[in-house]
Amino acid sequence: MIIFLGVIAGMLMAAMDQSIIAPALPTIVGDLSGGGSYSWLVTGYLITVTVTIALYGRLSDIYGRGPVYSFAIVTFLIGSVLSGFAGQIPILDQYLSGMAQITIFRAIQGIGGGGLLSMATIIVGDLFSPRERGKYISYVMVLFGLATMGGPVLGGYLTEHFTWRWIFFINIPIGLVALGVVQTRLDLPVPNEDHTIDYLGALLLIVATVSLLLITTWGGSRFAWDSDQILSLAAVFLASTILFVYQELRIDEPIFPVSLLGNRTIAGIDFIGFAVVGIGLLGGLTYLPIFLQTVLDVSGTNAGLLLLPLIGGFIVLSAVTGQLMSKLGYYKPFTVLGAALAAGGYYLLSTMGVNTSLLWASVFMFVTGSGLGLTMPTLEVGIQNAVERKDLGVVTSSVMFSRTLGEGVGVAILGAVLGNQLSTRLTGTTLDQSTAQHLIEGGEEITPSMLNSLSPEAAQIVTTVLSNSFSAVFLAAAAIMAVGFVVALTLPNAELGEDVPVESETGGEVTQSLD
Repeated sequence: MIIFLGVIAGMLMAAMDQSIIAPALPTIVGDLSGGGSYSWLVTGYLITVTVTIALYGRLSDIYGRGPVYSFAIVTFLIGSVLSGFAGQIPILDQYLSGMAQITIFRAIQGIGGGGLLSMATIIVGDLFSPRERGKYISYVMVLFGLATMGGPVLGGYLTEHFTWRWIFFINIPIGLVALGVVQTRLDLPVPNEDHTIDYLGALLLIVATVSLLLITTWGGSRFAWDSDQILSLAAVFLASTILFVYQELRIDEPIFPVSLLGNRTIAGIDFIGFAVVGIGLLGGLTYLPIFLQTVLDVSGTNAGLLLLPLIGGFIVLSAVTGQLMSKLGYYKPFTVLGAALAAGGYYLLSTMGVNTSLLWASVFMFVTGSGLGLTMPTLEVGIQNAVERKDLGVVTSSVMFSRTLGEGVGVAILGAVLGNQLSTRLTGTTLDQSTAQHLIEGGEEITPSMLNSLSPEAAQIVTTVLSNSFSAVFLAAAAIMAVGFVVALTLPNAELGEDVPVESETGGEVTQSLD
């Protein structure tokens, strides 16, 4: 229990750090005179987390879980301390602005954060048998959901009552506890054979991932989708991906054994992680608040509170699914049911309009969140059950990488659908040309204040257009979830094993069931 709690303490820091900064962004920008560059505080962290998630699994298979997890904790803490002191470091202040400093330090945090997010479930895979993993991974998922929901609340409180710098300093005691547990209690065996590191493969993977995330971040906002910048990034992504696959196929110890994707379970679960959980969870968290505020005229605060059915369904069903998986010894039924519920939930969301009551909107969100909660804990359990321990780290990282990549790419896909729908529908309305063009240029960033500046007749027209456009967005998400459901049906109905995968270095089992 001590080991388990120490491991998930590290994961909790990284999960919360993705959302805790949101309410502090305006204050940070004001204090550090950052102008409009705050988006990189989020994007820089996302990029380094996504890239390193894909690498930590393989490195831990080679060097052992303890040393790699310790490196992730220390790196995350260094990034946290530096971020907390950004703009107050005399030597750096002469050369870098406060915003430039905190952007770099957040990226350092992300390098550690990728390890914290991936290593938690990898170590759970070492500690428990496949059949037991379900309930413990469900605890991890519950904490992940709570961190996502509670991060903005805690960030707002610390910023208002203390200073925004404490959203970084609060990581220090948690990280030191996690580091102490790993150093004193985690005695998983460390491989003693020699390995060669696939540096070229790692570099190509980083280039491919960063270019794809920049395409999805900049496309349609900073640059047009057919601009030279986006097309150049697309060419870099395509070339680096092809070279990465070639590199991984030709060497003996690849950073990611591409041959593993020939395993139907691994390929299927990676796709479900990308399409169902990655796109489904962050897509809802991103676009539902906008719908609630612009179409149903809900305040910003209440829009956040109304997401509780989505997050609540996710948390409750994650916990229930983990327990049932351990009792029944199978994961596929929950994956199939979860993907079906997620697809059905997004279809229900697509039926919402200006006359939808908040009660029905909450019901639809709960159905969607329940589907995501049913699916998410099964992915790590299922993919770990399909491989030997020597590949446990790399396949666990692969599903987390797919899920994180789905979050970035999915939001961009749904944003492109929304922007296209708004442009097409606004052009066909009776609005005067200048007003319509102004709203089209605003794209998916149409705000309640923009609506309030219009005449009542024009605002009604725009609200109807927004409602129909969001229906198309949610319907597109439902179609993606449906593909995930079909893939889930093709997964083997494998029984979860009951053997603990490793022994401690003292010769006994690492742990026993907590029952």
